[in-house]
Amino acid sequence: MAGNSQGLLARNRARPTPPSRRPSSSAETGRFGLLGARLRRDWLVLVIGLPGLAALLIFQYLPLLGNVIAFKDYQPYLGIQASPWVGFSNFQVIFNGDPTFIAALVNTLVISLIQVIFVFPVPIALALLLNSVMFDWVKRFVQSVVYLPHFLSWVIVVALFQEMLGNAGMLNTFLREHDWATLQIIGAPDLFKGLITSQVIWKETGWNTIIFLAAISRVDTSLYEAAAVDGANGWRRLWHITLPSLRSLIVLLLILRLGHVLNVGFEQIILQQNAVGRDASEVLDTYVYNNGILGGNWGVSTAVGLVKGLVGVALIVGANKVAHIFGERGVYSR
Repeated sequence: MAGNSQGLLARNRARPTPPSRRPSSSAETGRFGLLGARLRRDWLVLVIGLPGLAALLIFQYLPLLGNVIAFKDYQPYLGIQASPWVGFSNFQVIFNGDPTFIAALVNTLVISLIQVIFVFPVPIALALLLNSVMFDWVKRFVQSVVYLPHFLSWVIVVALFQEMLGNAGMLNTFLREHDWATLQIIGAPDLFKGLITSQVIWKETGWNTIIFLAAISRVDTSLYEAAAVDGANGWRRLWHITLPSLRSLIVLLLILRLGHVLNVGFEQIILQQNAVGRDASEVLDTYVYNNGILGGNWGVSTAVGLVKGLVGVALIVGANKVAHIFGERGVYSR
């Protein structure tokens, strides 16, 4: 009997104690204590970030509530609440194929496609070219020159192009002085898409090059040295080392660019619209402005802007899914 009692006692001691189903108060206290420690440690960073967060909420997220105008016959003197509710009537201009809207949509897609093909690769090429320059002072000088146009407003950029390529600009003045035929570039509807594309390239290429130069600078130099030892020339090193190192960044920026495929530069186009006419220059952004603010069709313009935003979100999500299929992380991971 004594032996059996001792064996039972030993088995009970060896049996593990079941864990408690409720979290212990010490664990909760530990989590809150860790959170408090992090807040005390990073309070300065949080305080510095508060103005930016407030600006983001006020100017980006709070205006989203105004999209309710798309479902109302909005009248400014009545206000948003008192304006009558019309449901999806404002969206008929989109789904019924209004000719003005269709023309604006086609122009937007064509301009966006041209800019993706011709504007997006230019910063990559410039970054690769600057990375191959051996003299640092030459690289810094070129960087400073190509960065400067980014800090000019579109008003100044358009004025500069008019002074250079306009009817009384430098180019046509030079041609007249030598009795040559002048060129009608500013104000020509057929050349408008190429003109605004060249303006974007001149203004934004240098600034967009910064991120690609930063990515190239992080490539391990031992890879280039090993490739050179194996007999790879400059083109081989570029194709097999540099470009694969930039692939994830290129995919990420291309996905973000697709999200803005229906935004092709309101200010740049509206400044030149009178010169070429609305048939050649009307895009969705100017359509919203001309029909909403100038024409008083607030509900229709808001509906077009809302659909444009939803299409941008759908393009980002879809392109990100395609990037996952090809093994890239994209904007966000799975």
